[in-house]
Amino acid sequence: MCDCYTPQGVPIPTNKRHNAAKIFNTPKVAAEETWYGIEQEYTLLQKDVNWPLGWPIGGYPGPQGPYYCAAGADKAFGRDIVDAHYKACLYAGINISGINGEVMPGQWEFQVGPSVGIAASDQLWVARYILERITEVAGVVLSLDPKPIPGDWNGAGAHTNYSTKSMREAGGYGVIKTAIEKLGKRHAQHIAAYGEGNERRLTGHHETADINTFKWGVADRGASIRVGRDTEKDGKGYFEDRRPASNMDPYVVTSMIAETTLLL
Repeated sequence: MCDCYTPQGVPIPTNKRHNAAKIFNTPKVAAEETWYGIEQEYTLLQKDVNWPLGWPIGGYPGPQGPYYCAAGADKAFGRDIVDAHYKACLYAGINISGINGEVMPGQWEFQVGPSVGIAASDQLWVARYILERITEVAGVVLSLDPKPIPGDWNGAGAHTNYSTKSMREAGGYGVIKTAIEKLGKRHAQHIAAYGEGNERRLTGHHETADINTFKWGVADRGASIRVGRDTEKDGKGYFEDRRPASNMDPYVVTSMIAETTLLL
C-alpha cells in the first residue's frame, strides 16, 4: 500500500518503505530474523466536536484509573468499533494479536505481531487503513495524535517490541544489553524520527521517560526501553522501545531499530 513511485520509477517522498526494504534485505539483518510486535494506541473522537468518545461535550469524565482494559458502558467507549476492526483484520490476514482499552477513556490499542522484518510495518499500515474505514462508517474520527488531550491524561504511543535471533537464543540477554547501549548512543536521532508532536507526550509523566533522557530498566514503564521480567529471568527474549509516538511511520521506526542494533 505504501510502496509508491513516480512514473520515472523514483520513490515518492512519503515512500518510507523503499529505504526500509534496503535495511531489512541487508544480509546481516536478514540473518537475524528480526521480530516486531507493535502496540498501536489511538483515540476515538466525536465527529462534530473533536472531543473523545464517551466524554461529556465541553467537560471531562472522572479521572484516569478505572478505564484501562475496562468493561462497562460507563468506562469503555467504542468497543463496537474496536471489535469490528479486530475481526476485519483477522479476515484480511493481518497478524493482529490483541486489543485493549487504554488508560485514557476513549483511547484504545491494538497489537500487530510478532511479525518478521518489514512485514510488521506492512501489516500495521493496512490495519490503520482498515480502522480508518471502520471509524468512517461509524461516524467517529480516528486520531493518532500522541497527546490529543493536554493535562493529566495519558498520551498515545506505538510501543515497539523487538528481538533478533541472537536475543532469543541462550545468552541473548547480553546481546539485548549491547543493543540497548547502541540505542542510547543514537537517542536524539531516534527521537527525531519517532513521530510528530512526541515532545507533548514524552514528559517523564504518564508512563513515559522524558524526551531528553534515555534510560532502560526491567519492568519499568517509565523507561525509554523496558525489558520484561521473563526476559531477565530466562536470560533471553525481547525488549520494548517505548519512545515511538502513535503517529510514527513504522517503516522508519522498525528499520532504524534494526540499523542501530545490527549495522552500526
